[in-house]
Amino acid sequence: MNQAATISANAAGRSSGFRWGQLVMGIVAMAMIANLQYGWTLFVDPIAAKHGWSRAAIQVAFTIFVLTETWLVPIEGWFVDKFGPRPVVMAGGLLCGLGWFINSFADSLAILYVAAVISGIGACAVYGTCVGNALKWFPDRRGLAAGLTAAGFGAGSAVTIIPISAMIKTQGYEAAFLYFGIGQGIIVVLISLFLVRAPEHRKAEQVANVQQTKRDYKPAEVLRQPVFWVMYAMFVMVAAGGLMATAQLGSIARDFKVFDVEVSILGLALPALTFALAIDRVLNGLTRPFFGWVSDQIGREPTMLIAFGAEAIGILALYHYGHNPVAFVVLTGIVFFAWGEIFSLFPSTCADTFGSKFASANAGLLYTAKGTASLLVPLSAVLASATGGWHSVFVLASGLNAAAALSAWFVLKPMRAKHMSKPLVE
Repeated sequence: MNQAATISANAAGRSSGFRWGQLVMGIVAMAMIANLQYGWTLFVDPIAAKHGWSRAAIQVAFTIFVLTETWLVPIEGWFVDKFGPRPVVMAGGLLCGLGWFINSFADSLAILYVAAVISGIGACAVYGTCVGNALKWFPDRRGLAAGLTAAGFGAGSAVTIIPISAMIKTQGYEAAFLYFGIGQGIIVVLISLFLVRAPEHRKAEQVANVQQTKRDYKPAEVLRQPVFWVMYAMFVMVAAGGLMATAQLGSIARDFKVFDVEVSILGLALPALTFALAIDRVLNGLTRPFFGWVSDQIGREPTMLIAFGAEAIGILALYHYGHNPVAFVVLTGIVFFAWGEIFSLFPSTCADTFGSKFASANAGLLYTAKGTASLLVPLSAVLASATGGWHSVFVLASGLNAAAALSAWFVLKPMRAKHMSKPLVE
């Protein structure tokens, strides 16, 4: 028996509470890499001010990060299947810390882009492993487990937005990159030492209103299934709008003239952008387990219809009313709440459709849709400049979400039903 099999066998013999410990550690690891994406908007304008680079050129680094963080997940999934989660997450923590360390002294766009590649590979290793591990440990509660894990990534930066913003103002963005990068990387490495792969024989308990396959599809088989590409297209549609908001929120706040306007809500007073980012991170985290749990109760496609439809409405409302500082804070929170659930709904739907055995690699294949969507982020800045405002960007993002909402009910639902009716051996 090899080492991986021995670890899996030992895990199978542990108490049922052991898997919750694995889930918690995955959540913390995800929280430690969240700033690589969700804290990026704080650095764009300071970098531009120091070096004179255009926003569009700087945002290329964000796109490179997202591409490497997403498109390499299937490869990472193969390593997890072969070696287990521990070495993959450990390597990811080291690379994440190294990426931000390089950002702290990058004096050219080329170096900034190299750092984006390194940190993207690191985030890919941590993200893909933790989500895949959750899907395997919790076949009976996939929506909730994937949502809680993804919540670490969505809300993980909430507690650090204010200190990072303060450090940028007092010590410069270079210090924020350096100290937070090293600290977050060390924590991920320490967590990796305690991660264990789920036992392969664990079977799903049927969940009411959730269709689950009885067959495990290999990644090569998944790519030949039309239903996979429908999910992929929907993922791209919804992810594009959220990524535009994530990367461009600071610039949008400046153009709406609410960037540093103080907003007071529930006794807490902060500049509008800082307030919005903090609330957004919390809501973007809460939405993942919430909608994941809802999808366990009422089904994946009905939940997608509700969430994606709310996102389409929220984006339009932000454009029309976001010039008011309080409305800007509230509406960006709604936009992120209706967006972040894609990172629980799509992985759980993928595992339901194609099985648990290769869940890490298969979910990784679907997750590359986020990288495809990121290609639209630099284009959003160009489109805004060409049209003299953000109107066309908001309309595009809202339209994509509306299309995804309708596709969930009228296209994905019947296709998945047909897919589930296939015989076990094709």
